[in-house]
Amino acid sequence: MSFEHVSVLLHETIDGLNIKSTGVYVDGTLGGAGHASKICEKLDSNGTFIGVDQDQEALRVSGKRLQKYSNKKHLVHSNFSNIKEVLDELGIPKIDGMIMDIGVSSYQLDEGSRGFSYMQDAPLDMRMDITKDFSASDIVNEYDEEELTRIIYEYGEEKWAKRIANFIIKERNNKPIETTGELVEVIKKAIPAAARRDGPHPAKRTFQAIRIEVNNELGILQQTIHDITERLNAGGRICIITFHSLEDRIVKNTFRDLSTACKCPPEYPICRCNGKASLKVITRKPILPSENELEINPRSRSAKLRIAEKV
Repeated sequence: MSFEHVSVLLHETIDGLNIKSTGVYVDGTLGGAGHASKICEKLDSNGTFIGVDQDQEALRVSGKRLQKYSNKKHLVHSNFSNIKEVLDELGIPKIDGMIMDIGVSSYQLDEGSRGFSYMQDAPLDMRMDITKDFSASDIVNEYDEEELTRIIYEYGEEKWAKRIANFIIKERNNKPIETTGELVEVIKKAIPAAARRDGPHPAKRTFQAIRIEVNNELGILQQTIHDITERLNAGGRICIITFHSLEDRIVKNTFRDLSTACKCPPEYPICRCNGKASLKVITRKPILPSENELEINPRSRSAKLRIAEKV
């Protein structure tokens, strides 16, 4: 399967990045180079694009797609959480903007062997970086009931988390749960039939939770925003697309904290810290997909874009 990915909120993100033709821009989740292509279109030969992705197939395919652009390009196999190390290794002290699309690409969902999708039977995997050892199978077959309940409830916001965890434990006591199809069947058994009649696929929230845990998606997001902010030039922009409330809340709150000058406790009558804001929030409310985009790409339905600027 070719690495195809319909970029969500494409034009809104590129407009929000406020690109200078000679600037330095990073895509921390390169994917199929949808956003990257639009960035490179706006850069001249003095501009620099840096694409970062954990998925080596994404880097290979995107490298070919970006060859036609004249700007300087660096494609790096890494996680966006390593942005400071990536820039240091490239000898780039500051950047003018960075985007992150915090979601699973269409390719990863549709490529059955990756184990991201509850719609296709495949080995339990869900690793965005296949060079890592830790996979969904380790979580499903090795976490205890309390740990399983916690991640399914917190990361999947699944009200049947405890019951699902209990059914997983019982099933794996008979034999290991090895495929996505087997896990889906366990989840369906755990959720009462009446609760399965309405709403999303019964396995959606649990699969989301396991994917987040496998790739430590939430654990690295807040610190990464701080690291990006530190490396932005004045006027540089950070654009982040999220796909569920937990991620969006982290982005919203981190942007708010970095845009607040005073860090003194609220009981202090006057500011004593002489703090300075690092960011200015551009989007007080997140930008959502248009009706037209929703028709073209239903997977964009839960996407939210937030933008901030270095001060």
